[in-house]
Amino acid sequence: MSSADQPYIDPSEIALEEPAAERFQNRRDAFWSGMKDAAGAPAMVLFAGMVGFGAMGKTNGLDVWFTTFTSFFMFALPGQVVLLEMVITGSSFLAIALAVTLTSTRFITMTVTLFPQFHQKDRNRSLYASVHLLAMTAWAISMREFRSIEMRHRLSYFVGLGLLCWLISVPGTILGFYLAGMVPPAVTLGLVFINPLFFLLTFTEVKPWINRLALIFGCIFGPIFFILDRDTSLLTAGLFAGTLAYFIDRKFLRKKAGAIG
Repeated sequence: MSSADQPYIDPSEIALEEPAAERFQNRRDAFWSGMKDAAGAPAMVLFAGMVGFGAMGKTNGLDVWFTTFTSFFMFALPGQVVLLEMVITGSSFLAIALAVTLTSTRFITMTVTLFPQFHQKDRNRSLYASVHLLAMTAWAISMREFRSIEMRHRLSYFVGLGLLCWLISVPGTILGFYLAGMVPPAVTLGLVFINPLFFLLTFTEVKPWINRLALIFGCIFGPIFFILDRDTSLLTAGLFAGTLAYFIDRKFLRKKAGAIG
């Protein structure tokens, strides 16, 4: 078969196969490696975001228990911010549940791209507990690192990574709650947005251009859609930017790469 007849394999496809070299000796080694990777910038960034959220809860008259429980049970900063805002405005329970659910739809794509990369033996009911550890930071780092991790060790690595990020969110929220008023409001809001910014910067390290295009288009169309309709701007900007990046990748970039190959 000539090179022209061979199918083009996109480097951005999910790495379901085993890597060439073994990275970990056992599951415990993979778990503690995930902990170690989370203990640096990911944990510090998430901790700062939760400090900002805790301060927001105190500033808006919520008690420390309610504010902290959202970090423990939800562990989704954008959804927690939406919940806080709607509780403050006196929205109905149904409206709050619907709004928080919509902000959490991003976890669907995270789950269907990350969990198939686990070993077949690990795809069981225990994943219902592991999915609570799924967050933007843990997902982005796992997607980047899984290509060099054996499939049988990927779940252990992910649990170690996500567990530390989850546990650090609770003391971060409590600290922010009791530090509220000691820092300017602008600093508090800035801390909340550190985590999404870290997520974006992490994705700039991903080689496939479709991810970079989606980020670029999101930065361009985000302010535009915000001016048109601030309530739906995040959803519409993400949908438009992602769709446009996907179209360019399928119609132009893959064909060009296939022709070169």
